[in-house]
Amino acid sequence: MDRRLAAYAVCIENGRVLLALAVSPDGDRTWTLPGGGVEHAEDPFDTVIREVAEETGSEAVVERLLGVDSRVIPAGERRLPGAPELQNVGVFYGVRVTGGTLRPEPNGDTAASVWTPVAEVARLRRSSLVDIGLDLARTLPPSGHVGPVPVGGLVQH
Repeated sequence: MDRRLAAYAVCIENGRVLLALAVSPDGDRTWTLPGGGVEHAEDPFDTVIREVAEETGSEAVVERLLGVDSRVIPAGERRLPGAPELQNVGVFYGVRVTGGTLRPEPNGDTAASVWTPVAEVARLRRSSLVDIGLDLARTLPPSGHVGPVPVGGLVQH
């Protein structure tokens, strides 16, 4: 089994959430939250700020820890043929944008970053991370845990 530790930003402002359009090498396009893998010896708190800047061009500050999600992606559902199952451990932060200008990620996987009305998210082809982050932000569970999010249709791994 592969494991990935990542940090994700849930930026909600005036009924809109900041989303990033991730484009895979094969051209698959999925809306997701700004965020990504924690680098060696990096604190997830620092990761989320770095990832927001890299992927969106925005400066941001962390306002609170929303929760931690752990889910296993079966080998057959991974984008990499032949890869083993993946345990993704995601640390979700409530983040406020303080400056910068939205832009695509230079030389990266993020083709666009946009403020999207929360009410329109359900119509987008999106990562399950979006649903997890929005649920954590909406419910603020004292345990910091969110239940499973079904994958299928417009919701991808």
